[in-house]
Amino acid sequence: MKRLLWWLLAGTKGGINRANIIKALKERPFNANQLAELLKLDYKTIRHHLKVLQDNRVIVTQGEGYSMMYFLSREFEDNYATFEEIWQKIEKKGGEV
Repeated sequence: MKRLLWWLLAGTKGGINRANIIKALKERPFNANQLAELLKLDYKTIRHHLKVLQDNRVIVTQGEGYSMMYFLSREFEDNYATFEEIWQKIEKKGGEV
């Protein structure tokens, strides 16, 4: 999981947006529209990042269509401390690695 998180957060464009999505979902589940409003990002941008996170088993969904809710996966929740460790290193360098 550690290598995957480094790639998702620091190795690809959009890592900061993905980190912000993860942090939001740690607090509570959201649908894509709610995340777009909360993070002040375009809906299509949010959907792209949600797909990347879902494809990599960081998040899971419940429901269908516009009411689909996103949650952190259990596997990711078990590794949340690793996410925080990586994110702190990225933040110290101003979002650059």
